[in-house]
Amino acid sequence: MKHILLPEADESIKYYRANLHCHSTISDGGKTVEQLKRDYMKNGYSIIAFTDHEAFVPHNDLTDENFLALNGYELSINEEGRSDGEDNRTCHLCFIALDRNNFKDVCYHRTKYIWGDTQKYRDRIVFDENEPDFERVYTPECINEMIRRGREGGFFVTYNHPTWSLESYPEYMSFHGMHAMEISNFASIVAGWDDDNGHCYEDMLKGGERLYAVAADDNHNRVPDTDPACGSYGGYTVIASPSLQYEDVTGALLNGRFYASTGNYTEKGPEILSLIYEDGRVKIKTSDARLIQIMHNTRCCHAKNALTGEHINGAEFDVDQDAKWFRLVVTDNQGFKAYTSAYFLDKLT
Repeated sequence: MKHILLPEADESIKYYRANLHCHSTISDGGKTVEQLKRDYMKNGYSIIAFTDHEAFVPHNDLTDENFLALNGYELSINEEGRSDGEDNRTCHLCFIALDRNNFKDVCYHRTKYIWGDTQKYRDRIVFDENEPDFERVYTPECINEMIRRGREGGFFVTYNHPTWSLESYPEYMSFHGMHAMEISNFASIVAGWDDDNGHCYEDMLKGGERLYAVAADDNHNRVPDTDPACGSYGGYTVIASPSLQYEDVTGALLNGRFYASTGNYTEKGPEILSLIYEDGRVKIKTSDARLIQIMHNTRCCHAKNALTGEHINGAEFDVDQDAKWFRLVVTDNQGFKAYTSAYFLDKLT
């Protein structure tokens, strides 16, 4: 049976570049939401999920025929410890509303957690007046309860930058139920952290989680766009959707119709042009690449390499039928990578 995992773009399906983790002057970012829309569109983006810290402030007014604003917010759960917080572990989650008219904060506290410039927007936050304040504690039980509330409240839940968060195997393996994790967080990488998280992603897959892989900027824009330390335009998710309508795009997120890619301000990362699984084989078409890899939860992994100075534009691989899942990674001549999410064989056979 033929499964079109990522379709070729045509009149019915287009690919839209999205930044799914973004901060503005509403919290601790250096640009307004209007400036972010302008500058990201200049750099080929059609979608931004505005995920300011702790403040769920919708931005439907920014949406037009060429741009979609996804509404969201980022929540942090901090470990108690050193007073300056620098060595304390933390867990960060982004909640992205699946419905443009969902405005309700599902983990709200009336007096805690909102800080800095976000305080100015407290009166715009919608929450259930009948619900008690939600207290955050850095424990797996609390974090999993927040993930559960996010999903049941109608949000796409992502787990963010585990390396920057100082979370290692014992921590992230105790978190369950998120839709996706950041396989790459660009702002953390340019600031010095090794937040290229393929091993973390595979750990969670091997531990039984069924989650997607996204890449995101997590931009704060405190330096000019042309500064090498700028955290914009380097980690993005490319979404296959019939349109830029809000629910079309969030439906594509829920169904895994996307891939993650990395680049920088001047260079875009690899493109995945199509991905098909049929009769135990997977076929991928790409932009110019020097290396394409297929990985399983087993030791059965394969690669296709370009000759020195040349490039390839696709590959075909046998999929290990004893494996639970496979995923692919595409690397171009600049070293930038594109990642598929994991595909589970029990859904394909």
